Amino acid sequence: MRALQLIADRQLEIADISPPPPPGHGEVTLKIAAVALNHIDVWGWRGMAFAKRKLPLTVGAEASGRVDAIGPGVSCLVPGQLVSIYGARTCGLCRPCREGRDNLCEHVGGVHGFHLDGFAQEKINIPARLLVPAPPGVDEIGAAVAPVTFGTVEHMLFDNAKLEPGETILIHAGGSGIGSAAIQLAKRMGCTVITTVGSDEKIEPAKALGADHVINYREDRFEGAVRKITKKRGVDVVFEHVGADTWAGSMLCLKRGGRLVTCGSTSGVSTSMNLMQLFQQQLKIFGSFGCRMENMADAMQKMAAGLVSPVIDTEVEFDAIDTALARMEGRNVFGKIILRVG
Repeated sequence: MRALQLIADRQLEIADISPPPPPGHGEVTLKIAAVALNHIDVWGWRGMAFAKRKLPLTVGAEASGRVDAIGPGVSCLVPGQLVSIYGARTCGLCRPCREGRDNLCEHVGGVHGFHLDGFAQEKINIPARLLVPAPPGVDEIGAAVAPVTFGTVEHMLFDNAKLEPGETILIHAGGSGIGSAAIQLAKRMGCTVITTVGSDEKIEPAKALGADHVINYREDRFEGAVRKITKKRGVDVVFEHVGADTWAGSMLCLKRGGRLVTCGSTSGVSTSMNLMQLFQQQLKIFGSFGCRMENMADAMQKMAAGLVSPVIDTEVEFDAIDTALARMEGRNVFGKIILRVG
């Protein structure tokens, strides 16, 4: 069967690999339907794995699939069922796993597509406990973007930042996959949404998603624009995932007692911070990584209800993956790039 594999830094190839064996106890075999590309794929493509890994490595960290075969001990799924796949190989036994805090697993085996073989292959065996059934009304793309794109945002906004109706939020990179999801989720709960984009072409699409104010950060200093929009009050929450380039400005955008939640560092992993600003303004900073499986289920229920929907930039086949990743690296997308597998 076909798989898309990283064979060296920035070198991908379509490989012919053996199909998985029959599923073991507690496992199912999935036919992968769609893979949603993320910056974590770009990091892996660059060689930024931050851990030992063996090449070749099948890529793809976020995906949906349909149940093809069921192993012994699995009673919660049926053949043909559409599922969303949790992207980390958690243990399922430690206290955080038992309590539904999946992304705090104490014995996680790695992230698929980054440390472990990912989902850009025609079939894969996965523990049934790591699969979230898609409700009626959610298609293969919707299920594919639930684990990272929407699940991450659900965890950031609601589990960590505790976003409330009527608050004002600054969402960075509104044209990104998680930025476009955050705009929709924040607006649907009655927040005032300010977002940044990197070009004038992205302004109207961001407004169409629900953004009240859109700032082209290449043309204007976003922190000055935010202070003006909020009449110097500042925002309640900053949704941060850019990193070093925006960190200081993001802190300046917060009102007294405001909250910053961050899940990424695409512009750099290190920055400096004004500690007096932090404690005098009584700011709160939340680090957020991945999501809980419950976040995935919640996101798909909102999709099924028509409250939110995936924003798709393009759909590509295996042979166009290099171009797709280069476009993501250059921030030349609005929404998600979907890799069709099945």
